[in-house]
Amino acid sequence: MKPKAVVIGPPGSGKTTVGQLLAERLGVAFRDTDHDVEATAGKPIAEIFIDDGEERFRALERAAVQAALAEHEGVLALGGGSILDAGTQADLAELPVVYLEVGLSDAVKRVGLASARPLLVLNPRSQFRKLMEERRPIYEGLATVRVATDEREPADIVDEIVKGLE
Repeated sequence: MKPKAVVIGPPGSGKTTVGQLLAERLGVAFRDTDHDVEATAGKPIAEIFIDDGEERFRALERAAVQAALAEHEGVLALGGGSILDAGTQADLAELPVVYLEVGLSDAVKRVGLASARPLLVLNPRSQFRKLMEERRPIYEGLATVRVATDEREPADIVDEIVKGLE
């Protein structure tokens, strides 16, 4: 059992929106590991960071990704930072991984740099740029399909992903 597609990318790239549409198009279920983490912890990710720390969050995230990769046959969206884990990188090596690329200005518009994004609390624009620069090589290295999302409609992005997965 393995997912039909694993969607990765930074915050604001559209992983949930595009992932749900992709699942619908493929006739499969959608799952988001961020939601799994929140369900397990019984609180939002921002609260996990505040109450328990990033290390605890990353442990919950790793467990959620492992479980989802083992159990889910549909489209799976991973949290933006989950790809930092070497085990997750290894687990994704043989899977169809879709990297949703997004520019800084589009990402900022989409996420609004809200306090619900715990890694963006101090100087959000600078933090976001740094986060994207650090993660981009990992996203690119894992991707079997790369799709730019800037100024595009989700349905058009899904069309390109479906072609790329064929």
